[in-house]
Amino acid sequence: MSKRLYIGGLPYSTTEEELKEVFAQVGEVTGASIITDKMSGRSRGFGFVEMANDDEAEKAIETWNGKEFGGRTLVVNEAKPMGDRPPKRSFDRDRRPPRRF
Repeated sequence: MSKRLYIGGLPYSTTEEELKEVFAQVGEVTGASIITDKMSGRSRGFGFVEMANDDEAEKAIETWNGKEFGGRTLVVNEAKPMGDRPPKRSFDRDRRPPRRF
């Protein structure tokens, strides 16, 4: 079964093809994607790689986490499902002080 990895700290110029090539050095890559800003289309500096199996995914984490790539330090770990993340911090109307006129 494939395992999805989160890749943070990517140089903004990194392409999906480069990401695939880098992680293919440690195992079979079944997919790679770089997250882009919806408005500008520019990279947001992180992406995801799917490795063919758990062993190769662990090897990729050990090999690339904390290593320098393109002048930036990578953060590589197992991607968390969307529902398992803490909620985004947002402005909380109930906690702000009352307005004074």
